[in-house]
Amino acid sequence: MAKKKHRQLGYSPRKVDIKEIRQRFLIVCEGQKTEPNYFRSFRVPKVVIDVQGLGINPTGLVDRAKELRSQGEYDQIWCVFDRDSWTEQDFCFAIKSANDEGIRIAYSNESFELWYILHFEFLDTGVSRSDYLRKLTALLGYQYSKNSESIYDELLSKQQKAIRNAENLLNQYSPCNPVKDNPSTTVHLLVLELNKFIR
Repeated sequence: MAKKKHRQLGYSPRKVDIKEIRQRFLIVCEGQKTEPNYFRSFRVPKVVIDVQGLGINPTGLVDRAKELRSQGEYDQIWCVFDRDSWTEQDFCFAIKSANDEGIRIAYSNESFELWYILHFEFLDTGVSRSDYLRKLTALLGYQYSKNSESIYDELLSKQQKAIRNAENLLNQYSPCNPVKDNPSTTVHLLVLELNKFIR
């Protein structure tokens, strides 16, 4: 019955799938290099993803995402930022403002490098940014560079483990309180969305 209806309307289920593949993502990042380099490495059609690294605080990032939304047609808009040195007020207001506007958040508490570490091991103890960098260097077996353009490819085979670890970490907090839950991250939610469009 459903197939017949599709034919009557002049489109097939296959055409619906093609339209889905053309979803456009706007990803606005706090970092100017680390996060943009990572997300630009996803093997999705370039028309799917627009990544911008702005180097501004979380609230400013959400405000900029709102402006950019009005300038283009996007199906999903994400802001990517860390808890680290920003004030509690700024971090919380950015999340609330984004939620109010239908903008999704991929946050990390304390820093984005937590997402990388979760590719290797489950980490449920908060550590400083400098400790993340030291730990990553040890796990990778070479000096970690924040602006790496190859880290996505180097970690790809471990990505499913990172997703499981990130989910398990979030499940430890009830209720979730992003500003206090250290360590925690929702980067995996954006990764899962992007993975739907990988060729």
